[in-house]
Formats: sequence, structure tokens, C-alpha cells
Amino acid sequence: CSLQAGLAVLLKAERLFHSSYHSQAVHIRPICRVKSVIRTACLFLVQDASCLAVSWELRQTLTVVFDFFSSGQGKKDWSLFKMFSRTLTDTCPLASQSKVYVDISPKNKEKELLEVSPPPTSVHEAIVQGEKKTYAVYDLLSPSLFNTSRSLNVQLKWKRPQDSSEMPIPTLHAQRYVAGYGLQTGEICTLIYNTHPYRAFPVILLETVPWYLRLYVHTLTIITKGKENKPS
Repeated sequence: CSLQAGLAVLLKAERLFHSSYHSQAVHIRPICRVKSVIRTACLFLVQDASCLAVSWELRQTLTVVFDFFSSGQGKKDWSLFKMFSRTLTDTCPLASQSKVYVDISPKNKEKELLEVSPPPTSVHEAIVQGEKKTYAVYDLLSPSLFNTSRSLNVQLKWKRPQDSSEMPIPTLHAQRYVAGYGLQTGEICTLIYNTHPYRAFPVILLETVPWYLRLYVHTLTIITKGKENKPS
């Protein structure tokens, strides 16, 4: 469908490249092909243990961060049109599924109220990093989604007291900065925080190194709770 229909309609280059952060990735991996076996009128999916038949899986991801809290005078309201200057008008008929998930689980349910419009087609709950999350789901394949209007502009508004406008801190968050200068004193420092009271989480760190910095592996140091961990 290219940019004619589906979620790809939102991928407007001038909006994506002027965001606070964007990252594109292509993942290709070989997977064992799944074959079907019919037994007594029942269909079973059996993994090919010998991996004689191999398929290739292609996964493309795009991550974009818009910071409307800083540019919008402390307001966290957003919409698809405000972010991408476009709305969703139709679904791609070749897509087996096409959904939009909106996180509507507030940090403090007594002080913070969320209002999302239009009404979602369903609500999904999941456990993410030990916390219960609630998502409003918009299924673009649902016939009733585009019946009321010709376009879908998901909007989210916050209703909360004026004296409590700080952004909630996520359980896992990171900071990175470049210090010093040149090959002798230049360094990259990455700080990863886990604010969960008792649970530990596995972390995969992907560093994007600026072109003007050259890294030396033998200078790598990892410090956890004030103690140095020797890297292998």
C-alpha cells in the first residue's frame, strides 16, 4: 500500500526527522518453517525439528519520540494530526492486522484522569516490567471504525490538578552524555536506572556512537552500585 493507506500514511518525512528522536531498524533472521499435520480432522502446527525447510523473517521498526510536554507549555495532550500532520483514512487491504495502541494507564489514578477519543474498539491489559498496563486498541480492520467519520484522529487529553504537572518517571530509564574532547579525554557515559523497589530486569543496550568519536574496547568500564564489573 506504500503511503496510500494503512499506518504508513503517518510516515511524513518532515515530521519524523524534526522529532526529538527517531530510529529505523531492519531485522532479518532465518526461522524454521512451520508445517501442518492433519490428524483425525484436527489441525496441528508442528515445528520442523530438523530445520530442513527454512524461511526468512523480515521485521521493520520505526521509533519516534515527540516531546510535546516541553514545547506545549507543560501540556501533555497529543493527537495523531498534531504529531504527523495527517490522520488515518483507510486500512491497507493487504494487512492481516493493523492496530493502534494507546497507553491509558496513569501513574496515579487518584490524581490523573485520561480522556481518549474517539472511543476505542477494545481495551487490552498486560503486565509490562512488573506493572499492570491498560491500552486502548484501535483496530483499523474493524468495519465500525471508519463508519462514523472518514478519518481517524486519535486524541488523548489529561485532566489533572495544576500543582501536579511533572512527568512520571518510568521504571527503566536512561541518560547519556558525551564528556571531554578528542581521542585522549573524550568519553561516552550512559546511566541506566531501575526505579522498581525490588525487581531486576534484563537490559539490552544499543549504543549509537557519534561519527567523530573513536571507541577503544579496552577502556570500557561498567559500574553497578559503585562497584566495577569487569567486562568479558
